[in-house]
Amino acid sequence: MANLNNNTERDQWGSKVGFILAAAGSAVGLGNLWRFPVTAGQNGGGAFVLVYFAILILVGFTLMMAELVLGRHTQLNALGAYKKIRNNWAWVGGLGVLAGFLILSFYSVIGGWVINYMFKAITGAFTTSDPEFLGGMFGAFISNPVEPLFYHAIFMILTLGIVIGGVKGGIEKYAKILMPALFVMMVLTMLRSVTLPGAMEGIKFLLVPDFSMITGAVLLSALGQVFFSLSLGMGAMITYGSYLSKDANIPQSSFIIPLVDTGIALLAGLAILPAVFSFGFDPAEGPGLLFVTLPAVFSQMPLGGLFGFVFFLLVLFAALTSSISLLEVCVAYVVDEWNMTRKKATIGLAAVIFLLGIPSSLGIGVWSHISPFRGLDILDSVDFIASNVLMPVGGFLLCIFIGWVWGLENAIKEATNEGTIPFKLAGFWSFMIKWVAPIAIAVVFVQGILS
Repeated sequence: MANLNNNTERDQWGSKVGFILAAAGSAVGLGNLWRFPVTAGQNGGGAFVLVYFAILILVGFTLMMAELVLGRHTQLNALGAYKKIRNNWAWVGGLGVLAGFLILSFYSVIGGWVINYMFKAITGAFTTSDPEFLGGMFGAFISNPVEPLFYHAIFMILTLGIVIGGVKGGIEKYAKILMPALFVMMVLTMLRSVTLPGAMEGIKFLLVPDFSMITGAVLLSALGQVFFSLSLGMGAMITYGSYLSKDANIPQSSFIIPLVDTGIALLAGLAILPAVFSFGFDPAEGPGLLFVTLPAVFSQMPLGGLFGFVFFLLVLFAALTSSISLLEVCVAYVVDEWNMTRKKATIGLAAVIFLLGIPSSLGIGVWSHISPFRGLDILDSVDFIASNVLMPVGGFLLCIFIGWVWGLENAIKEATNEGTIPFKLAGFWSFMIKWVAPIAIAVVFVQGILS
């Protein structure tokens, strides 16, 4: 359908702080509070953190700025942004919209698990540190055909309720509440964790690098974590960038957002790993860390139920700040390209995404015999396609588009507001977006496909 959107009437962020919090919130999600501590635990702790931080500055900043520049220049959704500059590249933006659509369908299911565990914590369900019992409790819940869908619906309704309010009145308004609250609760949880007996071993593990642990595998893991943590290649930052005013400082924002994201990830590591070491658990536990290992830790803490509730509440906040950006990618596309009202687009898409998430939930229980892709269950299959295929391909093609199709001169002109904002790293950024970033993403993509 024709694009009937009038850019002069496009919603915009109300303030620089609001945009930074919303964009950082998009990046901060389960990848920070779940995947970062787990990946750090599996890749040498401090060595991984050091490599992660270096790659974040190089690749994370590069792609973040590329997406914001493209979005602000076109003032359109992910698909429309590519189409406005080169019509035959519209399908690349479509990959981002599709990735956001698919990711939110199973992300909401996991968000529902988090809501359930909030209630489990406050009602005293974490009464034992027996991993077999806690693993059985988690398995029984997620394999139930009905109960997880109820919490999946609650999570989608919360996401819908925020996005339907628009950019300024919905996403920005709640980002200003959720992100500071997330930070405060994260600090409180961290303070409790680092003051436990034996917690210093966990702190050293996370912050003191053992350079002998830096291997090719660690480099690849850190690169993958940066890419997926910042939600790059799925159109979120293009969409958020489209709501920026023409006087916004994109280079500055492109540095701040990844740094905030990394700060939250480090806080998550300090909130989780010292407690894990304190009670003698394995820091490389894997995905069970969030729903099995940590409840075991909380069961041995004074006021463990309260701290468990606070922890899962902050995980919920982090999940919501990401889910609203995932839904907004899809909503912006429908509003821009189909000329539909935000209210209709948000409600319709949320309903469809909820329905699409049902197989991911049932695939862990009554449909566990269904393995649509590479022996994976339905949820993991959707995750693999979105995270290991659509996002890396989208990020790679973004680099090619900016560096070789649209042109670096045009991109830098947009980034510097026609030369009115100094950007001393223009040459460095140009080299990264044209050569280094696409090669790095290609490596992650191949690793993900072959793993």
